[in-house]
Amino acid sequence: MKVERLTADLSDYPDLVVVFLGMRVRKPRGMLRLLGIGPKLYKSHADRPDGLLLHEDVVWGHFPPHWGARQYWRDLESLERWTRSDPHKQWWRTFLKDSGGTGFWHEAYSMKGGIDTFYDDMTTPTGIAKFAPMVPARGRVFSTRKRLQRDGPDLPPVVSEDELYG
Repeated sequence: MKVERLTADLSDYPDLVVVFLGMRVRKPRGMLRLLGIGPKLYKSHADRPDGLLLHEDVVWGHFPPHWGARQYWRDLESLERWTRSDPHKQWWRTFLKDSGGTGFWHEAYSMKGGIDTFYDDMTTPTGIAKFAPMVPARGRVFSTRKRLQRDGPDLPPVVSEDELYG
């Protein structure tokens, strides 16, 4: 029997952004952070923020627990608006003050070109970090828009570079 091979017609999604993300437990207390944020994350994507086309849960690993998601966003602008709104903004501010014994990472792939990555408190390399050199996310590579080399206004970050690094 021949295989039926299909491909996606993405012509209606010229600005599509696919995001892979994960939270990995690094210390025992990280299990509490992971379990505490889980229900809130489920509610946030169940509420269908504008621009979120699809959210899929992913288990990256079992020991230590490493859970995450794959998300499809209509465009970078929708993703940026959501990350700067509540409740996401509050979770992010809390995490950046104290990772709670977890590490968090994000890789975004854009139809318009470019890949955005960040790895916060990730002691074990994940994804692109396994083969590409890592540099501090400062200055010109502090924001997603700059890492993707996109024109347009850079929305104020949830936590400024000065706040994060002192």
